[in-house]
Amino acid sequence: MMKIYLTYPISKFFDAPKSSHGNLICALTMFLVLVLSMPNDALAGKTLDAIKQRDQVVCGVNTGLAGFGAADSQGKWTGLDIDICKAIASAVLGNAEKVKFIPLSAPQRFTALQSGEIDILSRNTTFSLTRDASLGLHQTAVTFYDGQGFMVPVKSNIKSAKQLKGASVCVQSGTTTEKNLTDFSKANKLDIKPIVFEKLEAANAAYFLGRCKAYTTDASGLASIRSKEAKEPKEHLILPDLISKEPLGPMVRRGDDEWLAISKWVIYGLIEAEEYQINSKNIENLKSQSTDPVVMRLIGKSEDMGKLLGLDREWLSRAVSQVGNYAEIFDRNVGEKTPLNLKRGLNALWSQGGLQYAMPIR
Repeated sequence: MMKIYLTYPISKFFDAPKSSHGNLICALTMFLVLVLSMPNDALAGKTLDAIKQRDQVVCGVNTGLAGFGAADSQGKWTGLDIDICKAIASAVLGNAEKVKFIPLSAPQRFTALQSGEIDILSRNTTFSLTRDASLGLHQTAVTFYDGQGFMVPVKSNIKSAKQLKGASVCVQSGTTTEKNLTDFSKANKLDIKPIVFEKLEAANAAYFLGRCKAYTTDASGLASIRSKEAKEPKEHLILPDLISKEPLGPMVRRGDDEWLAISKWVIYGLIEAEEYQINSKNIENLKSQSTDPVVMRLIGKSEDMGKLLGLDREWLSRAVSQVGNYAEIFDRNVGEKTPLNLKRGLNALWSQGGLQYAMPIR
């Protein structure tokens, strides 16, 4: 932070002739305008300092949600939330692989971030007023627009969530899902009976063993669970009803504005890169051939946006080159050619009928 010292004693202002007060005020005003207009490059915050010292980003993720955050038998992590952490590591450390993934249950996740065990929580977490205002955490940017839904066995012949009157429904504790289910039940006088589990794996097992008539969580999560856990995915139906808004994205601790800025602008950069058709396959050619002012700015060939974040000018270029733009990340992990088979829908760009709208990098 830049410090400014004013050495003119305030007592002399009152001792000076009144005729000179106007000149002094004018001079002070001009001085402040000059100082406030000076360029102010970002200084590294304590989180970024710690990351650079250990040469690794520590990222809190799901214990196992296919398409968003899951490890294979060799311990390799993949998923949309995983790729967001990798993109951030690319931007700040130059290497997408310099990430340590910490699997966390829903009740564990906020404590792990608050305590400093992780640098960022990228774990299909809903943004809400309560979480933003009472946990000592900051929401960054939405990486996936979702809504809470229900999954039922096809043989139940249930076609709508309003047919769940008196039904037992599996739900995970420590989530917005649990409260949404209660609100939905009360509002529609359904007397739904929640069967609550702390761990995702336990909720999954209970549903597929028939302990619950239905399963509720984010619709994307249901698609993931069905594709990974069901013996016959076609025997389970995700109902068309969505009972809530679930904007999902990473969270960071309060008190480190520099790290908050880096985290959210990397996400905006991935979305903006898609909008300007910059991807991992064409970015090297664009560096030598493009004359588009916006493209040149995004890939670091003209203005240096990185210095405002405490990074170098290649920060976004590396993230896109090593991990891909938002479309590449979406399609690779949850898109129509994956087992989840999710359409872009609300997650399409704003210019294509969706909600993904990046703040401009300029």
